[in-house]
Amino acid sequence: MKTTNILLFLLLTTHILCAQQITCSATDKRVFENKTIEIDGLLENDFGKTVVAIGKTFEGIPYVAKTLEVGETETLVINLQGLDCTTYVENVLAFSMLLREGKADFDSFTKVLKTIRYKDGKLDGYSSRLHYFTSWIRNNEQKGLLKDITSEVGGIAIKKDINFMGTHRDLYPFLKDDTNYEKILETEKELAKESFCYLPQNQIEANEHLIQTGDIIALTTSIKGLDVTHTGIATREKDGRIHLLHASTASNKVEVSELPLVDYLKKIKKNTGILVARPSA
Repeated sequence: MKTTNILLFLLLTTHILCAQQITCSATDKRVFENKTIEIDGLLENDFGKTVVAIGKTFEGIPYVAKTLEVGETETLVINLQGLDCTTYVENVLAFSMLLREGKADFDSFTKVLKTIRYKDGKLDGYSSRLHYFTSWIRNNEQKGLLKDITSEVGGIAIKKDINFMGTHRDLYPFLKDDTNYEKILETEKELAKESFCYLPQNQIEANEHLIQTGDIIALTTSIKGLDVTHTGIATREKDGRIHLLHASTASNKVEVSELPLVDYLKKIKKNTGILVARPSA
């Protein structure tokens, strides 16, 4: 059997084993297995430190946009070879939770990842994915996986119309489907009823001491219709300052920001501040 045929067979077999709701290549399955070995021993009493330790094992992995836009129907995409900012945070949190639970099997990983990525942990089509990060935080807080601490670190409440997907339908391949589009519009109508807290950019430095290693950071924006443009993980580095551990669009890889978070944000056009969510210990 030719090499290409063998790879195709392995890919198809993996997909079948994943019960058709999971898209996972044979390579990614091996990467998962290697990752469970790599993170063994990284569990600490401080869960935030565990999150960062695991997050740093991904350093150098390429940034790849739209990694979840695969196929014609929504599936749980497992891609550990290329990460966008949100899938980076999701995978790090999933591996951290898995390590804390003393598990290392693929089925447990996919269940945890699905719980994090989808509304109420249920994969029910494209619209069930938590596309907007304010929804992602709110729903994962309801699941008990984290706590939105933005108000506790000096955040203030604002109300903003979050409707970027509905007003930019052409940017999202899955929204060509009218059913998907109508469901996203429904989601956005619900979001319009909610306010959210953010810590303004000019208030972050004064409150930086309240942010802990392992906190999830989301960058808020003045762009019309959007709540968040980027996400990452807080890490207090040797300089004593909070930096951002993230899948960077600038360097196209996972890295720790060279500048402290406060200074890093000042260089981002249209950034207004941050959201802060703390994974549950």
